[in-house]
Amino acid sequence: MSFHGWVQIILYCLSILVCVKPLGTYMARVFAGEKVFLSPIVRPLERTVYRLCGINPDQEQHWTSYTTAMLVFSLMAFLFTYAIQRLQGILPFNPQHMAAVAPDLSFNTAVSFASNTNWQAYSGETTLSYFTQMAALTVQNFVSAAAGIALAVALIRGFMRSQTKTLGNFWTDLTRTTLYILLPLSIVVAIALVILGVPQNLDPYTHVITLSGAKQLIAQGPVASQVAIKQLGTNGGGFFNANSSFPFENPNALSNFIEVWAILVISAALTYTFGVMINDRRQGWALFAVMSLFFVTGTAVTYWAESHPSLAITQPHVDTAHSALQTGGNMEGKEVRFGIVNSAIWANATTDASNGSVNAMMDSFTPIGGLVPLINMQLGEIVFGGVGSGLYGMLLFAILAVFIAGLMVGRTPEYLGKKIEAREVKMAMLAILILPMSILGFTAVASELPAALTSLANSGPHGFSEILYAYTSGTANNGSAFAGLNANTPFWNTTVGLSMLIGRFLFIVPMMAVAGSLGEKKIIPASAGTFPTTGLLWVGLLTGVILIVGGLTFFPALALGPIAEHFAMMAGKLY
Repeated sequence: MSFHGWVQIILYCLSILVCVKPLGTYMARVFAGEKVFLSPIVRPLERTVYRLCGINPDQEQHWTSYTTAMLVFSLMAFLFTYAIQRLQGILPFNPQHMAAVAPDLSFNTAVSFASNTNWQAYSGETTLSYFTQMAALTVQNFVSAAAGIALAVALIRGFMRSQTKTLGNFWTDLTRTTLYILLPLSIVVAIALVILGVPQNLDPYTHVITLSGAKQLIAQGPVASQVAIKQLGTNGGGFFNANSSFPFENPNALSNFIEVWAILVISAALTYTFGVMINDRRQGWALFAVMSLFFVTGTAVTYWAESHPSLAITQPHVDTAHSALQTGGNMEGKEVRFGIVNSAIWANATTDASNGSVNAMMDSFTPIGGLVPLINMQLGEIVFGGVGSGLYGMLLFAILAVFIAGLMVGRTPEYLGKKIEAREVKMAMLAILILPMSILGFTAVASELPAALTSLANSGPHGFSEILYAYTSGTANNGSAFAGLNANTPFWNTTVGLSMLIGRFLFIVPMMAVAGSLGEKKIIPASAGTFPTTGLLWVGLLTGVILIVGGLTFFPALALGPIAEHFAMMAGKLY
């Protein structure tokens, strides 16, 4: 740990903070249908989309219709992505003549990108053509992210409206999110990445002879455009197998800063959008404060753990297999270009958001360093979270927190002028309990089946952590991995694919039911007995509820994995 390392963490946090208000205000105006500075350019395109698709942008939908539209759209996105992979061999822009993708891997990848997870059980440069990367994966990076933001906006309308049966129009929200927010930001980031050296072309791979006389095949392609939206849309799927540790995806320190900034900037700004739309910006700042508290704490713990590994893994004579580690900290699996602090920032940003991109291999993190990303995801990725999904996940925890506060004082709980009653609490708990059901259920099954265990690269608690991480990442729609697991088998492709479907779509239905129920309620004025939801007391209560409900659920599993591995490491035992 060093002074310069802490300065980098502070600068990163400030770079997010300064964007929260302007970007959050801009997004609130977009969702309200107001004129913004991009309207003269984008509004004609928006109208064209409505005409071609037969959409009436002013026709609003009941929560069931809104949810159905989202589910149908996601199903079509899944089928579209699956079909392109299966037909890849006869489609254009395939200079390397990639064959069709196997059925189980096509299923896994299609589910992954349609659910905004981007779990990758394949090497992109050896499996997918340029057409598949662009027409299937990059397109899904846009629309799956836009769908998540649209759902968050629908929930916000449930809080801000009084006695209404409609929550907006899914197709309108999806279109505006894509055209006014994701596309412009992606163009700017992609241009910046091209300037910094990220490839953007359709050329065949390049054959070269190295200085030592060896033959090498250099992969390239339309990389910058996919990297930009994979970060901004909290998707995370890499063009290359090594993801953002690969020089063509992330060539230098400046590109690293831009890409990790892009992971959280929209999700963080959505908290302010929430405050603007409900006409109480303090509520948005309160949610931002809770998210920031978790992020800063997690980053600090990871930075400390990776900077102070046990002597058991810094002394080569203990285990020669781990002699690559340095006494200055745990550098195994990390890029020398970025070092420990930038690896810690990225690991927390990518797992706090449902991003999943990596610039270091978390399989090589210390047990405590790997524990933090696991907890980030198991909390539901609500610490900024995926674009849209982080906000609506946090709001469900807020409903539980005010319910608990109401029980303490013996009165019906209220949040933002809406009475929180049995229906909202039941639906919120149902949504929140879906995560542990999927994560722990699949982990228990995989821990016993030979078809799953043969894919492990490590034994003992580290091997268990690989299993737990895979299903945590899938269910939380993150997509990152410990990298010690061979996930490209029929068992893992199928079960992780199912976990992604559960984590995305079974969570959404009860959440939207909460939105619809809230929209039908009257907004009541605050009274002397109303629990304040903007101050430090509220921040502390919400933080405590998240830790108790979200964190303790997974403690026994974490004790069998990274915690047990930590104590074994301290005793000199490595896995």
